[in-house]
Amino acid sequence: MSLLKTFLRVCLLVSCALVCGLVAEAQQRPLITEDVDIIPPGSLRIEAGIDFLQDAKFPLAGLQGDLTRVGVIGVSIGLSPNVEFQIEGVAQNVLSVNRQTVPSPIQLGFTPGTTTTNDTGDFTLSTKIKLRAETRNGPSLGFRLGVQLPNSNQARGIGVNQTNAFGTILVGKKFGQRFGTEARVNLFGNLGIGILTAPLEDFTQNDVLLYGIAGIFRIHRQFNLAAEINGRANTRNGRAPLGTESQSEARLGLQIKASGLRFDIAGIAGLSEFSPRSGVTFGVTYDTKSVFTPAK
Repeated sequence: MSLLKTFLRVCLLVSCALVCGLVAEAQQRPLITEDVDIIPPGSLRIEAGIDFLQDAKFPLAGLQGDLTRVGVIGVSIGLSPNVEFQIEGVAQNVLSVNRQTVPSPIQLGFTPGTTTTNDTGDFTLSTKIKLRAETRNGPSLGFRLGVQLPNSNQARGIGVNQTNAFGTILVGKKFGQRFGTEARVNLFGNLGIGILTAPLEDFTQNDVLLYGIAGIFRIHRQFNLAAEINGRANTRNGRAPLGTESQSEARLGLQIKASGLRFDIAGIAGLSEFSPRSGVTFGVTYDTKSVFTPAK
């Protein structure tokens, strides 16, 4: 409840700032909810960051501990005015094991009592399509379709090493935008379905509800405030199959423009049983100019 009150207070402060004529633009990190907007055709957006998460939980391996995600990488490629291709993943996950809550149902590649384990994260390939531009009274609409590849090794206790697919509808609306200027507020949301393979059950999947609602607010020419709630919800009656549990988190942070880059920092609060309790993320984003000519 205190987190919700904090979020509402932030929204109120931002609303007051709008009265003073502040402006905002659509930019994503440190958020994970997807914006509808497409980067310019022929350009690249390169993102890199590091996450520190407390009390992260891995039910498939029965492990809990503090997780460091080094090299949280994202590359977006503008293919046309309404199509963008994305690659996302984590170069290395490092888990400081605090406890093993239950015996693992899978064979782990380390002995009981091990205090640290590490592994490559699962990478995701996705395509975002902008279907409808925003109008005065209507939101912009888009669609994002992707697949998560099985790059991790389940024996390390961090990843599930499964192929998963997802599709989400994207909605966005800007407020306070004048001709030739950036919007003061950019609000956007995602709603869709994820098809998660159940690691321990043959020919079984869990279709989870994917959701996210986010806002980016300009508080200064070089500073944006970013906030969101994002997660997935189990749609089955009872508990989800191991490795496909519900997860949800809130993020509140800043984007800072300097030296042609955009730096970001955000606090993370877990909102569900199997989410990390808390955490922080740091990152940097670089948007290139046109580096290739898209095919016509």
